[in-house]
Amino acid sequence: MTADHGAPQERSLGQLFGDLTGDMSELFRKEVELARVEVKQEAGRASKAALPGAGAAGAAMLAVLMLSFALAWGLAAIMPTGFAFLLVAVLYGIAAAVLFPMAKNRLQALSPVPEQTIETLKEDVQWAKNQIK
Repeated sequence: MTADHGAPQERSLGQLFGDLTGDMSELFRKEVELARVEVKQEAGRASKAALPGAGAAGAAMLAVLMLSFALAWGLAAIMPTGFAFLLVAVLYGIAAAVLFPMAKNRLQALSPVPEQTIETLKEDVQWAKNQIK
């Protein structure tokens, strides 16, 4: 038996580099897991927000369809039926042309990027740089 069991061992550069590589690998796995959880949470919130909206949209579409027929048949009393239905279709085309850019802008405002993960990855890179110095 040697007398220096309690003395700290000198570690080689290879061992230190191996430890650093292992630590970075573990850190990367944890960051990927964090990103997965973050994206899953955001998708869950989006789906919960979309369900009532989809139901309301379906009901609104049926209401608009019925009102469209009522409007077209009402106009048919004072003009040819085909022209009345065409006029209603043109009105909906105008509404769609106005609403589409608004919907597009709102969709572009959504952020599917896992912001927290990106921030922690930046911190990890800085930590790794400090460890190598």
